[in-house]
Amino acid sequence: MIRTVPTTPYPDQKPGTSGLRKKVPVFQQPNYPENFIQSVFDVLEGFAGRTLVVGGDGRYLNREVIDKAIRIAAANGFGKVIVGQGGILSTPAASNLIRKYKAFGGLILSASHNPGGPHEDFGIKYNIGNGGPAPEKVTEAVFARSKVIDRYRIAEGGTVDIDRIGETGLEGMAVEVIDPVADYAALMESLFDFEAIRSLFRSGFRIVFDAMHAVTGPYATEILERRLGAPAGSVRNNVPLPDFGGHHPDPNLVHAKALYDLMMSPEAPDFGAASDGDGDRNLIIGRGIFVTPSDSLALLAANAHLAPGYRGGLKGVARSMPTSAAADRVAEKLGIGIYETPTGWKFFGNLLDAGMATICGEESAGTGSDHVREKDGLWAVLLWLNILAARRQSVAEIVRGHWREYGRNYYSRHDYEEVDAAAANGLIDDLRGKLAALPGLKFAGLVVEAADDFAYHDPVDGSVTERQGIRVIFAGGSRVVFRLSGTGTSGATLRVYIERYEPDPELQGQETQAALADLIRAAEEIAGIRLRTGRDAPSVIT
Repeated sequence: MIRTVPTTPYPDQKPGTSGLRKKVPVFQQPNYPENFIQSVFDVLEGFAGRTLVVGGDGRYLNREVIDKAIRIAAANGFGKVIVGQGGILSTPAASNLIRKYKAFGGLILSASHNPGGPHEDFGIKYNIGNGGPAPEKVTEAVFARSKVIDRYRIAEGGTVDIDRIGETGLEGMAVEVIDPVADYAALMESLFDFEAIRSLFRSGFRIVFDAMHAVTGPYATEILERRLGAPAGSVRNNVPLPDFGGHHPDPNLVHAKALYDLMMSPEAPDFGAASDGDGDRNLIIGRGIFVTPSDSLALLAANAHLAPGYRGGLKGVARSMPTSAAADRVAEKLGIGIYETPTGWKFFGNLLDAGMATICGEESAGTGSDHVREKDGLWAVLLWLNILAARRQSVAEIVRGHWREYGRNYYSRHDYEEVDAAAANGLIDDLRGKLAALPGLKFAGLVVEAADDFAYHDPVDGSVTERQGIRVIFAGGSRVVFRLSGTGTSGATLRVYIERYEPDPELQGQETQAALADLIRAAEEIAGIRLRTGRDAPSVIT
């Protein structure tokens, strides 16, 4: 039975670049997820009889909201829903399914790298037919609809069993439950030299992959251990849990400290990696060396031709503005385009669809390519393994050789999490107000050469996206960037990015924070972070 249910709007259902993210108790309010899902369907056109992909990262509330999403899709006229068994689909796997099966779009239930549990975070986002996040014109329309919604349609009765693989029906709509790993694993096997990687493992090469009790566990176990032959137990914390085992599924040096400590110890394996809550981010650590996400992007671009899927070369490289310029020098040497975009994977989608870029990356541990329209944590790990198998050098040897050839970009991000929103916005507004006065001034002994508020002019569709981060540029290309992040659910997160380029190999062995010390002092003098936020130090340094 299909029922139309009267409802009233919630005023806070504004989706950001990563969809709608709130605490679980917010989503548990009557009709809260139903309102948002119906608002998405209300602004879409032409989906009658088409296919919708639905899945999530397994966090708390995942199964309940998937059931609602399937029932609302049936009531609104979709012809089929494809859902991962148990409700599990990594974000890149969902993007692949949308593309492979030419689905109309997909609902991905995740709050990415944020914590999960009864009082933690939950999220929903809509991906369009190219497999990528919905553009702003869609998310703005969804928000507008959510403010006036007065009813939703839902199929009641019947059973939706998402644990049993196969196809059933619901009010005339097919519901197909699939193995969430199979299609993704096949895609990876088409891109990478699996036999070369198998040979690497047969030689005694050891890997530790921390799935952080998040969605990537089943994918990494199937691909790394079963298909590639890594020793059993190489994938740790591989069972997705609703609360991620009580841990924060963010693959950085704070939340993956146990992995970092192992890789810096005498017992370190050859290669360490991790992924996040929904499988789109990655952490790469070699024995005795952490590879920053910015350096990883540059290294992957420089060596991608070693993998079969990229043997023909790259069309271009794209990076988010806060990401270091390390990839720029690789693109210059390869003679291909380099594109600097705002933060948010949707900005890469136009470049990928237009064939202008092949590999994209963000400093927040997200890298990917044109195989899907999302960042892809396990893809990055497999490309690294392909490179290691082809070059038969250690991670440290490859990284240091890259620095000698291209120069090193010392780079760090300082996060001030859950800052009072008014204080954080006031800090940014104050910086905007004094941008014109900064050039020529000296801070911590460094002279400002230029300062602006980054605006992006999309080379594909001509759209302009403004106010994307305050950039302060010093001599030699060193810079400090200030921006607010929209990925949290409490307060505001102020991110400060610090970067210095060092071409001299003799000076490339410094400790990162020491090499950036004067720029860190300059950032404090320019912005007055301590005074405005009350914080003596960042919450996280990466």
